[in-house]
Amino acid sequence: MGEVAGQRWLPRFCSAPTLFAVMVVAELVVLVLALAPHAPEREDGLRQLGIASVFVQWLALLNAVVLCSLRDVLERWPARVGFTIAWLLAIATTALGSAAVHSIDQALGLGLSAPGSVLRFAARNAAICALIAAALLRYLYVRELWQERVRAAAKAQVDALQARIRPHFLFNSMNTIASLIRTRPAEAERTVEDLSDLFRAALGAREAMGTLGEELDLVGHYLRIEGLRLGDRLEVAMDVATLPRGLPLPPLLLQPLVENAVYHGVQRLPAGGLVEVSGRCGAGFVEIVVRNPCPDDAAQPRNAHALASVRARIEYHFGARGALVVEPARGSFTVTVRLPVEERP
Repeated sequence: MGEVAGQRWLPRFCSAPTLFAVMVVAELVVLVLALAPHAPEREDGLRQLGIASVFVQWLALLNAVVLCSLRDVLERWPARVGFTIAWLLAIATTALGSAAVHSIDQALGLGLSAPGSVLRFAARNAAICALIAAALLRYLYVRELWQERVRAAAKAQVDALQARIRPHFLFNSMNTIASLIRTRPAEAERTVEDLSDLFRAALGAREAMGTLGEELDLVGHYLRIEGLRLGDRLEVAMDVATLPRGLPLPPLLLQPLVENAVYHGVQRLPAGGLVEVSGRCGAGFVEIVVRNPCPDDAAQPRNAHALASVRARIEYHFGARGALVVEPARGSFTVTVRLPVEERP
């Protein structure tokens, strides 16, 4: 097992996916022991299976609680040492739990545990736990390491996208500002402010979350700048009044989609076209739709990298609850961003 510097190598045993995996493995152990050839056949086999399942699930949950509580302590050690300590903790917890249950059962005379001494009962269960825990901890370790690498790759794409500013957009914007200074100084000043807002968002803190309202304002800044450059060729229709402006959102999530709509759609058409940005709210989600015209030869979009980066950012921040849906068609291109909304009492 390699060392994992600066990464969370031990899974969160209190999380639902990990708890589910632990409980499934525990139940499989019960079934394997019940179906083993040497297992004695009893008339009350189903009853014994139920009792064994309850006991093993209790032990599994007890181990999960112990490892969850000590996660921060274990991860202070190198991965190899922490893994060994976690494995020994699982064995010790199983042995002590088994001994406690066996002693209580014998004292009350319930006959729920297997006959024999408490030491033998605890040692047998600890031995089984030693084998299962080693395999399960190794699997969870590899899964957590893989997920950490996926998160790191997604974060790298986030940083690359946030640092990405089209040089020709900057040059075109500066040329537009220069041409407006003498004839329309007020518009030139507003364009400088719009451009500074865009750069502030692109060069801002990588980890800071913005809001949907701030992102829509950035989209407006960008479209105003491009409107000065393209003139009547660019039409804009925004229907976003019903969207929750306070919804937490990573910066520059929507602006690249609108930028693609201009560069790969409207700009390539001699007559220009309409960029539509609309939104709607549903039960626990919001959808933002960006639609633009495009040449007929754009069925295979040139903006696949940007779309993949935005999709990675959505997965990084929202997981399976968020989605990016791309719908290319002849003469048009539609992108839908679906984001979760946390219900508040």
